[in-house]
Amino acid sequence: MNHKITNRLLSFLLVALITLLFVYPFWWMVVNSLNNSSEIFGTPKLLPTSWAFSNYHQIFVVQPFARHYLNTLAVALVGTVGNVLLSALAGYAFARMRFPLRNAAFMLLLTALMMPIEVTIIPLFFQMRNWGALDTLVPLMLLPIFGSQGAFSTFMLRQFYVTVPNELEEAARIDGLNPFRIFTKIMLPVAVPVLSSVAILAFISVWNTYLEPLVFINSLKNFTLPLSLTNFNDTYGLPQWNLQLAATTLSILPILLVYLIFQQKVTDAMVNSGLK
Repeated sequence: MNHKITNRLLSFLLVALITLLFVYPFWWMVVNSLNNSSEIFGTPKLLPTSWAFSNYHQIFVVQPFARHYLNTLAVALVGTVGNVLLSALAGYAFARMRFPLRNAAFMLLLTALMMPIEVTIIPLFFQMRNWGALDTLVPLMLLPIFGSQGAFSTFMLRQFYVTVPNELEEAARIDGLNPFRIFTKIMLPVAVPVLSSVAILAFISVWNTYLEPLVFINSLKNFTLPLSLTNFNDTYGLPQWNLQLAATTLSILPILLVYLIFQQKVTDAMVNSGLK
């Protein structure tokens, strides 16, 4: 009995230590977002020293941070909705419909998962320039739908649709439903857990995107949050760490809340889609 208690205690201590390693950087960021720059580096503190709430007010004065927040929210919402809609249709087509070169097309789609954005960013830049879409939010909205994130979402949904029993479709055909109504009335409702997971992962990915805005956006008014966070510098070009930490704290709140609320759906969808 004592041996079991000791093992449980050691396991608890190990989990607590690992948790602390992940939580402490976040806590350090929040604490120092309420400190002055001179108080950030040095002896680690568990609580703020100066409680400088003015840091959070100042980030909206130094640059149009509120607009950057809205830009990021718009890009994330449009990109996520488009990602979910297109991947749901494509995943269903690859899983349940028969058409020429279906498997070849699916393998071609999977190559997008293996190709880093650094390989395609230059051709994408020239394409967006030809479309007149540079320095707008349009490229940032399109890439989550048609880029590697869209391919990943399609893969997840395709893997889920493959596991749906054929009897559901056969019963729907007997009732006179056409393929589109089968998709909307049968397949979409049963795929809600996976669709929600796809939406969460797409939202987090788009919210954190840095390279694409860096390449496609030039104007300060069109910045997204990842670009905005690198722009808190003084007149000498040195980082204003207290403002950067305050802005970072605000910027991660949406994705933190989304993931904490829906993390079980993400795990369930990974298992159900064959990614376990």
